[in-house]
Amino acid sequence: MLKSILLASRPKTLPAAIVPVWAGCVLAWKLTGVFNAWLAVCTLGGAIAIQIATNFFNDAIDSKKGADTAKRLGPQRVTASGLMSPRKVLLWGTIFLVIAAVFGAFLIHARGWPILAIGIPSLFLAYGYTGGPFPLAYRGMGELFVILFFGFIAVTGTVFVQTGAWPNEALLLGGQIGLLSAVLISINNLRDREEDASTGKRTLAVRCGPKFAAMFI
Repeated sequence: MLKSILLASRPKTLPAAIVPVWAGCVLAWKLTGVFNAWLAVCTLGGAIAIQIATNFFNDAIDSKKGADTAKRLGPQRVTASGLMSPRKVLLWGTIFLVIAAVFGAFLIHARGWPILAIGIPSLFLAYGYTGGPFPLAYRGMGELFVILFFGFIAVTGTVFVQTGAWPNEALLLGGQIGLLSAVLISINNLRDREEDASTGKRTLAVRCGPKFAAMFI
């Protein structure tokens, strides 16, 4: 069970959650000399928990929709391969969302309502990335989602948590990091293009073709 949970959490994807927080903390310190270790831990814990929850939901939902099969290229998926039931995978995704909310409560106490404005959409889209009435990954919006939430919002939010301010430098850094994270999504979507096309997952690589998608890598 533990091996399956670790596999479903996709450890290799976690730098996408870690790097924006690290970069935001470094920028905050460079600009103001401020660094609050406790707030940094809560920010990092929340970001990682949301990333893991997203991975669990993605695993279960893609399998249900037929976007992941036992024959897929790339890392093994626990639902499609039968290692865990969809119900258990969704349950673990929910558990990690609760963990993220606990970390978020400390941040709300420290910085107030702006954290709610960031946190509520982030928690919802952990599921809404592949699930719900308008799954972003199935509408060719995966790269845009990553640039926004793993770039701009993650970096500027981290700087705000540390300093209480929204400096322009955080926007610039957030855009740079978001684009780097989008490259990871583009590579995965390019690899999975044929399978996604056959199951109705209209990623950017499916919509625009491999040559266009390769331009983003």
